[in-house]
Amino acid sequence: LENGYIEERVTDQLYSNADNRFLADRYVEGGCPKCKYEYARGDECPKCGASYEATDLINPRSKITKATLSLKSTKHWFLRFDLFKDQLNEWISKKSWKPNVQLFAKNYIDDLKPRAITRDSEWGIPVPLPNTEGKVFYVRFDAPIGYISSTMEWAEKIGDKERWKDYWFDKNTKLINFIGKDNIPFHAVFFPAMIMGQNAPYKIVDELPANEFFNYEGKQFSKSHGWYIDLESFFDHFSTDQIRYVIAANAPETQDSEFTWKDFQIRCNSELVGKYGNLVNRIIVFAHSKCGGVVPQFDELLLIDKNMLSRAKELCQEIYNAFSNFQLRKASQLIMELAQNGNVYFDQKKPWKEKQTLNTTIYCSLNILLMLALTSYPIMPNAAQQLWSFLGFQSRIDSLNWNSVVNSQISVGQKLLKPTVLFKKVEDDVIEEMVHDLKKK
Repeated sequence: LENGYIEERVTDQLYSNADNRFLADRYVEGGCPKCKYEYARGDECPKCGASYEATDLINPRSKITKATLSLKSTKHWFLRFDLFKDQLNEWISKKSWKPNVQLFAKNYIDDLKPRAITRDSEWGIPVPLPNTEGKVFYVRFDAPIGYISSTMEWAEKIGDKERWKDYWFDKNTKLINFIGKDNIPFHAVFFPAMIMGQNAPYKIVDELPANEFFNYEGKQFSKSHGWYIDLESFFDHFSTDQIRYVIAANAPETQDSEFTWKDFQIRCNSELVGKYGNLVNRIIVFAHSKCGGVVPQFDELLLIDKNMLSRAKELCQEIYNAFSNFQLRKASQLIMELAQNGNVYFDQKKPWKEKQTLNTTIYCSLNILLMLALTSYPIMPNAAQQLWSFLGFQSRIDSLNWNSVVNSQISVGQKLLKPTVLFKKVEDDVIEEMVHDLKKK
């Protein structure tokens, strides 16, 4: 306000005669001005992700009474986002974000207009200016400021009130916002402009790994329409690692993706059970039956052994890079490639038949499991930690250094634990029950 970026205006806003009040955005719905979706919310469209003023809606109506809304004059405060176009364009041109995020943000910047940052409501954050009774901040204005204030609150709780500045005022801080695509405008355009418009040296977002939409059996998730997964039932039937893996493996990183029960079953059975779990079980069971349950002394590595271990290390680096670039789908695929390579190697070496190279095969295979536990931990922490303990380690994987583990080797003579089942097969009747519950809702 002191820098001249906020101005007072009298405008027409949506008013409900039935309720005798101006309606907050969350109580308004209508046609999206961008994609024409019929059930768009008061400030954004759940289908195309567009952000707009509630007055832009086509045929706006009350979500509560379904009554048609009219326009009525009221005073509000507007932030002149249009004055930040050049600054935002220059800033965002230096980012190497995902193309869909970058394009989404640039399109918004090109179309920037002044936006109201206040609403008529009895509930919310009061506007700290004179003569503003009944006016509160628009949630999309005050919400991102909460990132800063929550850090201040944390600093107070630890007894060091100024500690928050070590993060928000430090140029070396790396600020990452994990969001869905409907929040791109607020994190890539509006909040950066808000920071640019004032004088304190707050950190502006560095990375914005925004995902597209994750749909459910051909439709958008919607609790109000009964199109959702009951979480209590979800976690009763499946492990958190199964759920985490399938969502990561099908993450909507560059385009919308879909959760289907058939895909969930296939991934759990063919990948988690058939590749990952199968490799772990066959190697450790074999080590117990043929090597006394300890890491065997190995002979000179053959070319097939060296090539397999070399490729495994390459995959570890590729998985590391995928995680570093927020590519969970790719990381999941590479983890399964690592597991499958281990299965192929074990089959090619035939330790049940080739007795002379048995110890070397088991030793190399155990090192594959070491790398598999490390790389899968971010997605499947429980199964990975269990595997780590099967290998005879007592440490927590998250306390270790990635590169140190990749470049280490399992110690000869280390005692192995007997394995238990990491992943249970998902049966047809369970999937049928989930589909039935969806149709019932």
